[in-house]
Amino acid sequence: MAAVQGGSASEDKSPVVCVFCGSSPGKDPVHLESAQILAKSLHGAGYKLVYGGGTMGIMGEVAKTLVSLSGPSSVRGIIPRALIRTEVDSSIRHGTNSSKVERTMSPEELQRIDSNEDPDSKIVPANEFGATTIVPDMHTRKRMMAQCVEAGGPGSGFVALAGGYGTLEEVMEMVTWNQLGIHMIPIVLVNVNGYWTGLLDWVKNSIREGFVGEGAANILVEVKSADEVVEALRQYKLAPGRFKLDWSK
Repeated sequence: MAAVQGGSASEDKSPVVCVFCGSSPGKDPVHLESAQILAKSLHGAGYKLVYGGGTMGIMGEVAKTLVSLSGPSSVRGIIPRALIRTEVDSSIRHGTNSSKVERTMSPEELQRIDSNEDPDSKIVPANEFGATTIVPDMHTRKRMMAQCVEAGGPGSGFVALAGGYGTLEEVMEMVTWNQLGIHMIPIVLVNVNGYWTGLLDWVKNSIREGFVGEGAANILVEVKSADEVVEALRQYKLAPGRFKLDWSK
């Protein structure tokens, strides 16, 4: 992937936030509430959202809330076709029925997903979760997410709410890309109820042990509430310890 250099976004473009978060609601309702607060903050600040395309859990909540406030054009989901068939219907999530759903797609749309035809095209009509783009794999999803953020206006960035393995992997890849100079885009961790404290402690320990430089300590910025995200993105400062590598060749 070519270098994604933040800071080149046009001043007249809307800022774009990529939110990494879980497809589960979690056991504590504070995490769904955090998704709602974030969506309301993004609406108030005129942001657009790109996210993993799921309709369940925290993913679905942040997308649905922003669409209800700003309209379908404010949200773009990007999801690998293999994950389309893995979402559990929220109406049966807490029951004994564990069957899967295939969202609201026609047989023709599902056939296109399976056929690898036009992998980057929008084949799901805009709905209560915004517009959805189907891609062939996880790497394409992350590349397109980063490109959407890079193309946004000032204040664009990556944000992590609560999530599992996938959320951790996504946010740490963006941290690594920032450290390596692939992009200069802010990364904000929403540490509600101490959910991400273990990760933040790991960063501190890595610095103590000499595996992360002190100058790279602030690549990942912590906030304690989702309503602090927009300000953190706008005030983000590049860490002085980033590697000055040339990724243009």
